[in-house]
Amino acid sequence: MYKNIKTPMWIIEEKLLRNNLEIMEYIKQKTNCKILLALKGYAIYSTFDIIKEYLDGCCASGLNEALLASQEFGKEVHTYSPAFKDDEIEEIAQISNHLVFNSISQFKKYSQKAKNINPDISIGVRVNLEYSSSPVEKYNPCGLHSRLGVKIENFDESILDICEGLHFHALCEQGAEALESVLIEFENRFEKYLSQMKWINFGGGHHITKKGYNIKLLISLIKRFKTKYNVEIYLEPAEAIGWEVGVLVASVVDIVHNGMDIAILDISAEAHMPDTIIMPYRADIRDAREAYNLDFTYKITGNSCLAGDVMGDYSFKNRLKIGDKIIIEDQIHYTIVKATTFNGVALPSISILRSDETLQKIREFEYIDFKNRLS
Repeated sequence: MYKNIKTPMWIIEEKLLRNNLEIMEYIKQKTNCKILLALKGYAIYSTFDIIKEYLDGCCASGLNEALLASQEFGKEVHTYSPAFKDDEIEEIAQISNHLVFNSISQFKKYSQKAKNINPDISIGVRVNLEYSSSPVEKYNPCGLHSRLGVKIENFDESILDICEGLHFHALCEQGAEALESVLIEFENRFEKYLSQMKWINFGGGHHITKKGYNIKLLISLIKRFKTKYNVEIYLEPAEAIGWEVGVLVASVVDIVHNGMDIAILDISAEAHMPDTIIMPYRADIRDAREAYNLDFTYKITGNSCLAGDVMGDYSFKNRLKIGDKIIIEDQIHYTIVKATTFNGVALPSISILRSDETLQKIREFEYIDFKNRLS
């Protein structure tokens, strides 16, 4: 089906998306917890009609995401930001069900104002557990000198009159075993406040839909915590929603040789797959292997002028030709929300492969999308 499509193109497969969401629905049924879509990792609102069949709402990281959740998802909106601004807090409070502050100072500055604007809003604070087993220190939200959350030594009990929930985020694409360790540290530090709360948000980073994830343990942890403290539990996964639900299809535009064969694609790692450069991680290419494991090895590169716009060295069974399609696996979560128009390289279009195998193009980007960002 990819042979005749116009590239570059992101393709989201409805069946695979629903498979992930059905796992979320199962966890909800077994635990009576609530699960939110973290827009920072997946915000393709053309699929919200599917996602809101299963999930309870969205978590937003500021005004724009909160507006998107309110206007396009239409269920619960939970908004957290490392720092809210004076000219945005009123609108955020109007459309949010939960408002979570990152510091005691912001809590004291804005919580009462938010309640005056929206008496039904539930106010919480993010806490820093000073513990995480995140595999990459750069992405450790509880690491040394982290700006995220309130440590127990800085917690101010005067906020308890209005604070209804605690939020933590200590995972990064990790399993239930990591959450189990995190909850031990959470209770060790904040247990005396937990029974006073209406809700606890376990944050994101739960790799629930990855093969081998211990769903039984997750269910047990949620049920134990709900029973022990009589609180509502929220999870807010991002990558687990979009995990392996679609691909980025590119074409080989040219092949050059400089010590090895180099294939230039009509996408950019820098612009369209930034995590391959900043994390970094190695993307999987369909039917390709590690360099020199198959007959023909190429350095796969992007079409921007950045020298480092490189995805890596891959080997293929057959020699690549100009015009060949390259299917890059698992390119829906985080890639679309992070994509830019750097260097004027065209943004990939967005399509949905429906359950009946029809391919529906949702959006094609043009010159005006590039231009309008710049002035």
